Amino acid sequence: MSATVRFPILAYLFACLLGLLALGGFWYGLGQPVILPDAATPTHKLQCASYTPFDKDQSPFDQPFTPRLERMDADLALLATRFECIRTYSMTGLEALPELARKHGLKMMIGAWVSSDPLATEKEVDALIASANANADVVSAVIVGNEALLRKEVTGDQLVKLIHKVKAHVQQPVTYADVWVFWLEHPQVAPAVDFLTIHLLPYWENDPSGIDRALDHVAQVREVFGKQFAPKDILIGETGWPSEGRQRETALPSRVNEAKFIRGFAALAEQNGWHYNLIEAFDQPWKRGSEGAVGGYWGLFDADRQDKGVLAGPVSNLPYWPQWLGLGGLIFLGTLLLAGRVRNTRAALLLPLLGALAGCSIGAWGELARVTSRFTGEWIWAGLLLVLNLLVLAHAALALGSQAGWRAGLFKGLEQRAGWLLAGAGFAAAVMMLELVFDPRYRSFPSAALLLPALVFLVRPVAGPRREIGLLALIIGAGIAPQLYREGLENLQAWGWALVSVMMVAALWRSVRVGKLQVDLASGLDAISR
Repeated sequence: MSATVRFPILAYLFACLLGLLALGGFWYGLGQPVILPDAATPTHKLQCASYTPFDKDQSPFDQPFTPRLERMDADLALLATRFECIRTYSMTGLEALPELARKHGLKMMIGAWVSSDPLATEKEVDALIASANANADVVSAVIVGNEALLRKEVTGDQLVKLIHKVKAHVQQPVTYADVWVFWLEHPQVAPAVDFLTIHLLPYWENDPSGIDRALDHVAQVREVFGKQFAPKDILIGETGWPSEGRQRETALPSRVNEAKFIRGFAALAEQNGWHYNLIEAFDQPWKRGSEGAVGGYWGLFDADRQDKGVLAGPVSNLPYWPQWLGLGGLIFLGTLLLAGRVRNTRAALLLPLLGALAGCSIGAWGELARVTSRFTGEWIWAGLLLVLNLLVLAHAALALGSQAGWRAGLFKGLEQRAGWLLAGAGFAAAVMMLELVFDPRYRSFPSAALLLPALVFLVRPVAGPRREIGLLALIIGAGIAPQLYREGLENLQAWGWALVSVMMVAALWRSVRVGKLQVDLASGLDAISR
Protein backbone atom coordinates (compact mmCIF):
# COMPACT_ATOMS: atom_id res chain seq x y z
CA MET A 1 0.00 0.00 0.00
CA SER A 2 2.78 2.45 0.95
CA ALA A 3 4.64 1.78 -2.30
CA THR A 4 1.45 2.48 -4.25
CA VAL A 5 1.07 5.87 -2.51
CA ARG A 6 4.76 6.78 -2.74
CA PHE A 7 5.16 6.21 -6.46
CA PRO A 8 2.56 8.78 -7.60
CA ILE A 9 4.06 11.33 -5.21
CA LEU A 10 7.55 10.77 -6.61
CA ALA A 11 6.21 10.92 -10.14
CA TYR A 12 4.32 14.10 -9.30
CA LEU A 13 7.41 15.77 -7.82
CA PHE A 14 9.55 14.71 -10.76
CA ALA A 15 7.00 16.07 -13.24
CA CYS A 16 6.77 19.33 -11.25
CA LEU A 17 10.54 19.75 -11.41
CA LEU A 18 10.54 18.98 -15.13
CA GLY A 19 7.69 21.41 -15.74
CA LEU A 20 9.37 24.22 -13.84
CA LEU A 21 12.63 23.66 -15.70
CA ALA A 22 10.77 23.76 -19.01
CA LEU A 23 8.91 26.91 -18.00
CA GLY A 24 12.05 28.69 -16.84
CA GLY A 25 14.06 27.54 -19.84
CA PHE A 26 11.38 28.75 -22.26
CA TRP A 27 11.21 32.31 -20.93
CA TYR A 28 14.93 32.63 -20.23
CA GLY A 29 15.66 31.36 -23.72
CA LEU A 30 13.49 34.13 -25.17
CA GLY A 31 15.02 36.81 -22.98
CA GLN A 32 18.66 35.80 -22.77
CA PRO A 33 20.83 38.88 -23.50
CA VAL A 34 23.21 38.76 -26.47
CA ILE A 35 26.50 40.65 -26.66
CA LEU A 36 27.36 42.29 -29.99
CA PRO A 37 29.92 44.93 -31.06
CA ASP A 38 28.57 48.44 -30.40
CA ALA A 39 27.55 50.64 -33.32
CA ALA A 40 27.04 54.03 -31.66
CA THR A 41 28.56 55.42 -28.49
CA PRO A 42 28.80 58.92 -27.01
CA THR A 43 32.17 59.27 -28.76
CA HIS A 44 31.16 57.64 -32.04
CA LYS A 45 27.99 58.91 -33.70
CA LEU A 46 26.20 57.40 -36.68
CA GLN A 47 25.22 59.43 -39.73
CA CYS A 48 21.46 59.90 -39.87
CA ALA A 49 18.11 58.51 -38.69
CA SER A 50 14.53 58.99 -39.88
CA TYR A 51 12.51 61.12 -37.48
CA THR A 52 8.77 61.72 -37.27
CA PRO A 53 7.40 63.85 -34.41
CA PHE A 54 4.54 61.57 -33.38
CA ASP A 55 4.13 60.60 -29.78
CA LYS A 56 2.88 57.08 -29.03
CA ASP A 57 -0.75 58.29 -29.05
CA GLN A 58 -0.45 60.35 -32.26
CA SER A 59 -0.53 59.64 -35.99
CA PRO A 60 -0.37 61.64 -39.25
CA PHE A 61 -4.10 61.03 -39.63
CA ASP A 62 -4.95 63.17 -36.59
CA GLN A 63 -6.91 66.19 -37.74
CA PRO A 64 -5.61 68.66 -37.00
CA PHE A 65 -2.20 67.25 -36.17
CA THR A 66 -0.39 69.30 -33.55
CA PRO A 67 3.17 68.22 -32.77
CA ARG A 68 4.29 68.68 -29.18
CA LEU A 69 7.20 71.08 -28.98
CA GLU A 70 8.53 69.62 -25.73
CA ARG A 71 8.44 66.11 -27.26
CA MET A 72 10.42 67.20 -30.33
CA ASP A 73 12.94 69.02 -28.14
CA ALA A 74 13.49 65.94 -25.95
CA ASP A 75 13.64 63.65 -29.00
CA LEU A 76 16.34 65.68 -30.71
CA ALA A 77 18.32 65.95 -27.48
CA LEU A 78 18.32 62.14 -27.30
CA LEU A 79 19.12 61.61 -30.98
CA ALA A 80 21.99 64.10 -30.86
CA THR A 81 23.83 61.70 -28.54
CA ARG A 82 23.82 59.00 -31.22
CA PHE A 83 23.49 60.72 -34.65
CA GLU A 84 24.85 63.59 -36.69
CA CYS A 85 21.61 64.33 -38.57
CA ILE A 86 17.93 63.47 -38.91
CA ARG A 87 15.73 62.90 -41.95
CA THR A 88 12.12 64.17 -42.10
CA TYR A 89 9.32 63.27 -44.53
CA SER A 90 6.88 66.17 -44.47
CA MET A 91 6.83 69.89 -43.78
CA THR A 92 3.46 69.96 -42.05
CA GLY A 93 3.74 70.97 -38.41
CA LEU A 94 7.54 70.90 -38.38
CA GLU A 95 8.23 74.63 -38.62
CA ALA A 96 10.05 74.64 -35.28
CA LEU A 97 12.22 71.61 -36.03
CA PRO A 98 15.18 73.38 -37.73
CA GLU A 99 15.63 75.68 -34.73
CA LEU A 100 15.59 72.67 -32.39
CA ALA A 101 18.09 70.85 -34.62
CA ARG A 102 20.33 73.92 -34.48
CA LYS A 103 20.02 73.96 -30.70
CA HIS A 104 21.16 70.33 -30.42
CA GLY A 105 23.87 70.44 -33.09
CA LEU A 106 22.05 68.26 -35.63
CA LYS A 107 21.94 68.58 -39.40
CA MET A 108 18.72 67.84 -41.30
CA MET A 109 17.64 66.26 -44.56
CA ILE A 110 14.17 67.71 -44.94
CA GLY A 111 11.49 66.18 -47.14
CA ALA A 112 8.30 67.34 -48.84
CA TRP A 113 5.41 64.87 -48.93
CA VAL A 114 4.44 64.41 -52.58
CA SER A 115 0.98 62.93 -53.13
CA SER A 116 -1.79 62.66 -55.72
CA ASP A 117 -3.26 65.91 -54.36
CA PRO A 118 -1.60 68.68 -56.41
CA LEU A 119 -2.60 71.48 -54.03
CA ALA A 120 -1.25 69.66 -50.97
CA THR A 121 1.92 68.79 -52.87
CA GLU A 122 2.43 72.41 -53.96
CA LYS A 123 2.02 73.56 -50.36
CA GLU A 124 4.58 70.99 -49.18
CA VAL A 125 7.09 71.91 -51.89
CA ASP A 126 6.78 75.65 -51.22
CA ALA A 127 7.32 75.06 -47.50
CA LEU A 128 10.34 72.87 -48.32
CA ILE A 129 11.92 75.65 -50.39
CA ALA A 130 11.25 78.29 -47.75
CA SER A 131 12.68 76.19 -44.91
CA ALA A 132 15.77 75.20 -46.89
CA ASN A 133 16.55 78.83 -47.66
CA ALA A 134 15.82 80.05 -44.15
CA ASN A 135 17.94 77.34 -42.49
CA ALA A 136 20.89 76.84 -44.82
CA ASP A 137 23.21 76.21 -41.88
CA VAL A 138 21.10 73.26 -40.70
CA VAL A 139 19.52 71.79 -43.84
CA SER A 140 22.15 69.76 -45.70
CA ALA A 141 19.86 68.29 -48.41
CA VAL A 142 16.22 68.36 -49.53
CA ILE A 143 14.11 65.38 -50.56
CA VAL A 144 11.26 65.93 -53.01
CA GLY A 145 8.86 63.09 -52.25
CA ASN A 146 9.05 59.72 -50.55
CA GLU A 147 7.95 56.51 -52.32
CA ALA A 148 5.41 58.44 -54.39
CA LEU A 149 6.21 56.24 -57.40
CA LEU A 150 5.75 53.08 -55.33
CA ARG A 151 2.31 54.36 -54.25
CA LYS A 152 1.55 55.32 -57.88
CA GLU A 153 0.47 58.80 -56.78
CA VAL A 154 2.56 60.62 -59.41
CA THR A 155 4.28 59.74 -62.65
CA GLY A 156 8.00 59.93 -63.23
CA ASP A 157 7.58 62.99 -65.47
CA GLN A 158 5.50 64.82 -62.86
CA LEU A 159 8.13 64.08 -60.26
CA VAL A 160 10.91 65.43 -62.49
CA LYS A 161 9.04 68.75 -62.86
CA LEU A 162 8.77 69.07 -59.09
CA ILE A 163 12.48 68.30 -58.66
CA HIS A 164 13.46 70.94 -61.23
CA LYS A 165 11.24 73.50 -59.48
CA VAL A 166 12.96 72.88 -56.16
CA LYS A 167 16.46 72.88 -57.68
CA ALA A 168 15.80 76.30 -59.18
CA HIS A 169 15.07 77.81 -55.76
CA VAL A 170 17.48 76.17 -53.26
CA GLN A 171 21.23 75.88 -52.88
CA GLN A 172 21.29 72.45 -51.21
CA PRO A 173 21.57 69.15 -53.12
CA VAL A 174 18.15 67.85 -54.21
CA THR A 175 17.05 64.21 -54.31
CA TYR A 176 14.02 61.92 -54.38
CA ALA A 177 13.58 58.80 -52.18
CA ASP A 178 12.09 55.45 -53.15
CA VAL A 179 12.61 51.70 -53.00
CA TRP A 180 15.60 50.87 -55.19
CA VAL A 181 13.66 49.02 -57.91
CA PHE A 182 11.57 52.11 -58.71
CA TRP A 183 14.69 54.01 -59.72
CA LEU A 184 15.25 51.33 -62.35
CA GLU A 185 11.61 51.40 -63.46
CA HIS A 186 11.60 55.22 -63.87
CA PRO A 187 14.97 56.07 -65.45
CA GLN A 188 13.99 59.68 -66.21
CA VAL A 189 14.18 60.60 -62.51
CA ALA A 190 17.88 59.91 -61.90
CA PRO A 191 19.23 62.63 -64.27
CA ALA A 192 17.10 65.23 -62.48
CA VAL A 193 18.53 64.72 -58.98
CA ASP A 194 21.90 65.62 -57.50
CA PHE A 195 22.16 62.23 -55.81
CA LEU A 196 19.97 59.13 -55.59
CA THR A 197 18.23 58.14 -52.36
CA ILE A 198 17.39 54.43 -52.37
CA HIS A 199 15.48 52.41 -49.80
CA LEU A 200 16.94 49.01 -48.99
CA LEU A 201 14.85 46.95 -46.58
CA PRO A 202 15.76 43.25 -46.88
CA TYR A 203 12.75 42.22 -44.76
CA TRP A 204 10.29 43.77 -47.25
CA GLU A 205 11.91 42.56 -50.46
CA ASN A 206 9.74 40.42 -52.76
CA ASP A 207 12.31 37.73 -52.00
CA PRO A 208 12.98 38.49 -48.32
CA SER A 209 16.51 38.04 -47.05
CA GLY A 210 17.11 36.35 -43.72
CA ILE A 211 19.35 38.10 -41.22
CA ASP A 212 22.34 36.01 -42.31
CA ARG A 213 22.05 37.22 -45.93
CA ALA A 214 20.57 40.68 -45.40
CA LEU A 215 23.82 42.64 -45.34
CA ASP A 216 25.11 40.84 -48.45
CA HIS A 217 21.92 41.85 -50.25
CA VAL A 218 22.34 45.48 -49.22
CA ALA A 219 25.97 45.47 -50.37
CA GLN A 220 25.11 43.94 -53.74
CA VAL A 221 22.38 46.48 -54.52
CA ARG A 222 24.55 49.38 -53.33
CA GLU A 223 27.40 48.22 -55.55
CA VAL A 224 25.14 47.95 -58.62
CA PHE A 225 23.73 51.44 -58.09
CA GLY A 226 27.13 52.92 -57.39
CA LYS A 227 28.41 51.67 -60.76
CA GLN A 228 25.27 52.24 -62.82
CA PHE A 229 24.67 55.84 -61.74
CA ALA A 230 28.27 57.03 -61.27
CA PRO A 231 29.47 59.69 -60.73
CA LYS A 232 26.32 60.58 -58.79
CA ASP A 233 26.43 59.63 -55.13
CA ILE A 234 24.06 57.09 -53.62
CA LEU A 235 22.38 57.67 -50.27
CA ILE A 236 20.87 54.60 -48.64
CA GLY A 237 17.89 56.60 -47.45
CA GLU A 238 16.18 53.85 -45.48
CA THR A 239 17.56 50.63 -44.15
CA GLY A 240 16.81 48.71 -40.99
CA TRP A 241 15.17 45.66 -39.48
CA PRO A 242 11.96 45.22 -37.43
CA SER A 243 12.11 44.10 -33.82
CA GLU A 244 8.60 42.57 -33.70
CA GLY A 245 6.15 41.01 -36.15
CA ARG A 246 5.61 38.02 -38.37
CA GLN A 247 8.31 36.08 -40.17
CA ARG A 248 8.55 36.44 -43.97
CA GLU A 249 10.24 33.38 -45.45
CA THR A 250 13.60 33.41 -43.59
CA ALA A 251 13.34 37.05 -42.45
CA LEU A 252 12.55 36.93 -38.73
CA PRO A 253 11.86 40.14 -36.78
CA SER A 254 13.41 40.37 -33.32
CA ARG A 255 15.37 42.83 -31.23
CA VAL A 256 18.51 40.73 -31.52
CA ASN A 257 18.17 40.53 -35.30
CA GLU A 258 17.55 44.28 -35.49
CA ALA A 259 20.71 44.89 -33.49
CA LYS A 260 22.67 42.44 -35.67
CA PHE A 261 21.55 44.21 -38.82
CA ILE A 262 22.02 47.80 -37.64
CA ARG A 263 25.40 47.20 -36.03
CA GLY A 264 26.62 45.12 -38.96
CA PHE A 265 25.37 47.67 -41.48
CA ALA A 266 27.00 50.59 -39.67
CA ALA A 267 30.35 48.80 -39.73
CA LEU A 268 29.90 47.89 -43.43
CA ALA A 269 28.95 51.46 -44.36
CA GLU A 270 31.97 52.90 -42.60
CA GLN A 271 34.29 50.42 -44.30
CA ASN A 272 32.94 51.37 -47.73
CA GLY A 273 32.37 55.09 -47.19
CA TRP A 274 28.61 54.88 -47.83
CA HIS A 275 26.19 57.65 -46.95
CA TYR A 276 23.13 56.34 -45.13
CA ASN A 277 20.05 57.01 -43.05
CA LEU A 278 18.60 54.43 -40.66
CA ILE A 279 14.89 53.80 -40.28
CA GLU A 280 13.82 54.81 -37.81
CA ALA A 281 14.52 56.74 -34.63
CA PHE A 282 11.44 55.67 -32.62
CA ASP A 283 8.82 52.94 -32.86
CA GLN A 284 5.61 54.23 -34.46
CA PRO A 285 2.54 52.46 -33.00
CA TRP A 286 0.19 54.09 -35.53
CA LYS A 287 1.78 52.12 -38.37
CA ARG A 288 0.42 48.87 -36.93
CA GLY A 289 -3.01 49.91 -38.19
CA SER A 290 -1.95 49.65 -41.83
CA GLU A 291 1.12 47.39 -41.74
CA GLY A 292 0.35 44.95 -38.95
CA ALA A 293 2.57 44.48 -35.92
CA VAL A 294 5.79 44.73 -37.90
CA GLY A 295 5.02 48.29 -39.02
CA GLY A 296 5.20 49.67 -35.51
CA TYR A 297 8.58 48.26 -34.52
CA TRP A 298 11.36 49.60 -36.75
CA GLY A 299 12.59 52.06 -34.14
CA LEU A 300 16.01 52.17 -32.56
CA PHE A 301 14.18 53.34 -29.43
CA ASP A 302 10.68 52.26 -28.43
CA ALA A 303 7.59 54.48 -28.48
CA ASP A 304 8.31 55.55 -24.88
CA ARG A 305 11.79 56.66 -26.00
CA GLN A 306 13.43 53.82 -24.07
CA ASP A 307 16.59 52.25 -25.45
CA LYS A 308 15.89 48.89 -27.14
CA GLY A 309 19.56 47.94 -27.06
CA VAL A 310 19.83 48.10 -30.84
CA LEU A 311 22.81 50.44 -31.10
CA ALA A 312 25.00 49.44 -28.17
CA GLY A 313 25.25 47.17 -25.17
CA PRO A 314 23.58 43.80 -24.52
CA VAL A 315 20.34 43.21 -26.40
CA SER A 316 17.45 40.90 -25.47
CA ASN A 317 14.46 39.78 -27.52
CA LEU A 318 12.34 39.94 -24.37
CA PRO A 319 14.01 42.14 -21.75
CA TYR A 320 11.07 41.81 -19.35
CA TRP A 321 11.01 38.00 -19.53
CA PRO A 322 11.05 37.67 -15.70
CA GLN A 323 7.54 39.17 -15.60
CA TRP A 324 6.26 36.62 -18.10
CA LEU A 325 8.04 33.88 -16.16
CA GLY A 326 6.30 35.09 -13.01
CA LEU A 327 2.91 34.98 -14.75
CA GLY A 328 3.73 31.53 -16.11
CA GLY A 329 4.63 30.40 -12.61
CA LEU A 330 1.25 31.61 -11.31
CA ILE A 331 -0.54 29.72 -14.09
CA PHE A 332 1.52 26.62 -13.26
CA LEU A 333 0.71 26.85 -9.55
CA GLY A 334 -2.94 27.64 -10.25
CA THR A 335 -3.22 24.55 -12.43
CA LEU A 336 -1.93 22.34 -9.62
CA LEU A 337 -4.15 23.93 -6.99
CA LEU A 338 -7.26 23.73 -9.15
CA ALA A 339 -6.72 20.05 -9.91
CA GLY A 340 -6.16 19.15 -6.27
CA ARG A 341 -5.15 15.58 -5.49
CA VAL A 342 -4.18 13.69 -8.64
CA ARG A 343 -6.16 10.59 -9.56
CA ASN A 344 -3.34 8.24 -10.56
CA THR A 345 0.28 8.01 -11.68
CA ARG A 346 -0.55 9.05 -15.24
CA ALA A 347 -2.29 12.18 -13.94
CA ALA A 348 0.65 12.86 -11.61
CA LEU A 349 2.96 12.99 -14.62
CA LEU A 350 0.65 14.92 -16.94
CA LEU A 351 -0.73 17.62 -14.64
CA PRO A 352 2.54 19.56 -14.01
CA LEU A 353 3.43 19.31 -17.71
CA LEU A 354 0.00 20.71 -18.55
CA GLY A 355 0.63 23.62 -16.18
CA ALA A 356 4.04 24.30 -17.74
CA LEU A 357 2.60 24.19 -21.26
CA ALA A 358 -0.12 26.62 -20.23
CA GLY A 359 2.42 28.92 -18.56
CA CYS A 360 4.35 29.07 -21.84
CA SER A 361 1.54 29.20 -24.40
CA ILE A 362 -0.79 31.61 -22.58
CA GLY A 363 2.11 33.93 -21.81
CA ALA A 364 3.34 33.76 -25.40
CA TRP A 365 -0.16 34.63 -26.63
CA GLY A 366 -0.27 37.53 -24.18
CA GLU A 367 3.04 38.87 -25.50
CA LEU A 368 1.88 38.48 -29.11
CA ALA A 369 -1.38 40.27 -28.33
CA ARG A 370 0.57 43.07 -26.63
CA VAL A 371 2.68 43.82 -29.69
CA THR A 372 0.00 43.23 -32.35
CA SER A 373 -3.28 44.56 -30.92
CA ARG A 374 -4.10 48.18 -31.61
CA PHE A 375 -7.85 48.52 -32.11
CA THR A 376 -10.59 47.70 -29.62
CA GLY A 377 -11.78 44.77 -31.71
CA GLU A 378 -8.30 43.23 -31.73
CA TRP A 379 -8.02 43.53 -27.95
CA ILE A 380 -11.46 41.94 -27.52
CA TRP A 381 -10.47 39.06 -29.82
CA ALA A 382 -7.24 38.54 -27.87
CA GLY A 383 -9.18 38.61 -24.59
CA LEU A 384 -11.73 36.06 -25.78
CA LEU A 385 -8.95 33.68 -26.81
CA LEU A 386 -7.31 34.16 -23.42
CA VAL A 387 -10.57 33.26 -21.66
CA LEU A 388 -10.95 30.24 -23.95
CA ASN A 389 -7.47 29.03 -23.00
CA LEU A 390 -8.16 29.43 -19.29
CA LEU A 391 -11.44 27.50 -19.53
CA VAL A 392 -9.77 24.71 -21.49
CA LEU A 393 -6.95 24.64 -18.94
CA ALA A 394 -9.43 24.41 -16.06
CA HIS A 395 -11.32 21.60 -17.80
CA ALA A 396 -8.13 19.61 -18.45
CA ALA A 397 -6.76 20.17 -14.92
CA LEU A 398 -9.99 19.00 -13.30
CA ALA A 399 -10.08 15.95 -15.56
CA LEU A 400 -6.70 14.94 -14.10
CA GLY A 401 -7.64 15.80 -10.52
CA SER A 402 -9.79 14.14 -7.89
CA GLN A 403 -13.01 15.98 -8.81
CA ALA A 404 -14.20 15.97 -5.20
CA GLY A 405 -16.42 18.60 -3.54
CA TRP A 406 -16.77 21.89 -5.39
CA ARG A 407 -14.39 20.65 -8.05
CA ALA A 408 -16.92 18.00 -9.09
CA GLY A 409 -19.59 20.61 -9.81
CA LEU A 410 -17.17 22.83 -11.71
CA PHE A 411 -15.88 19.90 -13.76
CA LYS A 412 -19.42 18.78 -14.59
CA GLY A 413 -20.28 22.26 -15.86
CA LEU A 414 -17.14 22.49 -18.00
CA GLU A 415 -17.57 18.92 -19.26
CA GLN A 416 -21.06 19.72 -20.47
CA ARG A 417 -19.72 22.71 -22.38
CA ALA A 418 -16.45 21.17 -23.55
CA GLY A 419 -17.83 20.55 -27.04
CA TRP A 420 -18.59 24.23 -27.41
CA LEU A 421 -15.14 25.15 -26.13
CA LEU A 422 -13.70 22.97 -28.88
CA ALA A 423 -16.05 24.54 -31.42
CA GLY A 424 -14.92 28.00 -30.27
CA ALA A 425 -11.27 27.04 -30.68
CA GLY A 426 -12.03 25.55 -34.09
CA PHE A 427 -13.87 28.70 -35.15
CA ALA A 428 -10.92 30.89 -34.10
CA ALA A 429 -8.50 28.61 -35.97
CA ALA A 430 -10.67 28.65 -39.10
CA VAL A 431 -10.93 32.46 -39.10
CA MET A 432 -7.18 32.85 -38.64
CA MET A 433 -6.42 30.25 -41.29
CA LEU A 434 -8.59 32.05 -43.85
CA GLU A 435 -6.82 35.31 -43.03
CA LEU A 436 -3.39 33.73 -43.42
CA VAL A 437 -4.35 32.13 -46.74
CA PHE A 438 -6.08 35.11 -48.38
CA ASP A 439 -4.59 38.18 -46.65
CA PRO A 440 -1.38 37.15 -44.89
CA ARG A 441 1.07 40.01 -45.49
CA TYR A 442 0.52 41.90 -42.24
CA ARG A 443 -0.90 39.13 -40.05
CA SER A 444 1.02 37.36 -37.30
CA PHE A 445 0.87 33.61 -36.74
CA PRO A 446 -1.46 32.83 -33.80
CA SER A 447 0.01 29.44 -32.92
CA ALA A 448 0.36 30.23 -29.20
CA ALA A 449 -3.34 31.10 -28.92
CA LEU A 450 -4.53 27.66 -30.01
CA LEU A 451 -1.76 25.26 -29.05
CA LEU A 452 -3.27 24.42 -25.64
CA PRO A 453 -6.88 23.80 -26.88
CA ALA A 454 -5.64 21.76 -29.86
CA LEU A 455 -3.44 19.52 -27.72
CA VAL A 456 -5.95 19.09 -24.87
CA PHE A 457 -8.85 18.12 -27.13
CA LEU A 458 -6.62 15.92 -29.26
CA VAL A 459 -5.57 13.90 -26.19
CA ARG A 460 -9.02 13.97 -24.59
CA PRO A 461 -11.68 14.17 -27.33
CA VAL A 462 -15.11 15.54 -26.51
CA ALA A 463 -18.38 15.53 -28.40
CA GLY A 464 -19.65 18.75 -29.95
CA PRO A 465 -21.95 20.01 -32.70
CA ARG A 466 -20.97 17.55 -35.43
CA ARG A 467 -21.83 19.48 -38.59
CA GLU A 468 -20.27 22.72 -37.42
CA ILE A 469 -17.14 20.99 -36.14
CA GLY A 470 -16.81 18.99 -39.36
CA LEU A 471 -17.02 22.18 -41.43
CA LEU A 472 -14.40 23.88 -39.27
CA ALA A 473 -12.07 20.89 -39.64
CA LEU A 474 -12.50 21.05 -43.41
CA ILE A 475 -11.69 24.78 -43.57
CA ILE A 476 -8.61 24.51 -41.37
CA GLY A 477 -7.30 21.38 -43.08
CA ALA A 478 -7.80 22.84 -46.55
CA GLY A 479 -5.73 25.90 -45.62
CA ILE A 480 -2.62 24.16 -44.30
CA ALA A 481 -0.91 23.46 -47.62
CA PRO A 482 -1.77 26.83 -49.27
CA GLN A 483 -0.46 28.87 -46.33
CA LEU A 484 2.78 26.87 -46.28
CA TYR A 485 3.14 27.36 -50.02
CA ARG A 486 2.63 31.12 -49.73
CA GLU A 487 5.00 31.50 -46.80
CA GLY A 488 7.77 29.26 -48.09
CA LEU A 489 9.03 26.05 -46.57
CA GLU A 490 11.82 27.84 -44.67
CA ASN A 491 9.38 29.89 -42.58
CA LEU A 492 9.48 28.25 -39.14
CA GLN A 493 6.58 30.33 -37.86
CA ALA A 494 4.45 29.04 -40.74
CA TRP A 495 5.46 25.48 -39.89
CA GLY A 496 4.52 26.08 -36.26
CA TRP A 497 1.08 27.27 -37.31
CA ALA A 498 0.73 24.28 -39.66
CA LEU A 499 1.56 21.88 -36.80
CA VAL A 500 -1.02 23.50 -34.49
CA SER A 501 -3.55 23.41 -37.34
CA VAL A 502 -2.94 19.70 -37.92
CA MET A 503 -3.50 19.03 -34.21
CA MET A 504 -6.67 21.13 -34.28
CA VAL A 505 -8.01 19.25 -37.32
CA ALA A 506 -7.26 15.93 -35.60
CA ALA A 507 -8.99 17.11 -32.42
CA LEU A 508 -12.05 18.24 -34.38
CA TRP A 509 -12.16 14.98 -36.32
CA ARG A 510 -11.94 12.94 -33.13
CA SER A 511 -14.81 15.00 -31.75
CA VAL A 512 -16.94 14.16 -34.79
CA ARG A 513 -16.22 10.47 -34.26
CA VAL A 514 -17.02 10.66 -30.55
CA GLY A 515 -20.28 12.39 -31.40
CA LYS A 516 -21.14 9.71 -33.96
CA LEU A 517 -20.44 6.94 -31.44
CA GLN A 518 -22.68 8.64 -28.93
CA VAL A 519 -25.45 8.94 -31.51
CA ASP A 520 -25.06 5.30 -32.52
CA LEU A 521 -25.06 4.21 -28.88
CA ALA A 522 -28.17 6.25 -28.14
CA SER A 523 -29.91 4.79 -31.19
CA GLY A 524 -28.97 1.25 -30.11
CA LEU A 525 -30.25 1.78 -26.59
CA ASP A 526 -33.45 3.25 -27.95
CA ALA A 527 -33.96 0.23 -30.20
CA ILE A 528 -33.37 -2.15 -27.29
CA SER A 529 -35.84 -0.30 -25.10
CA ARG A 530 -38.50 -0.66 -27.77
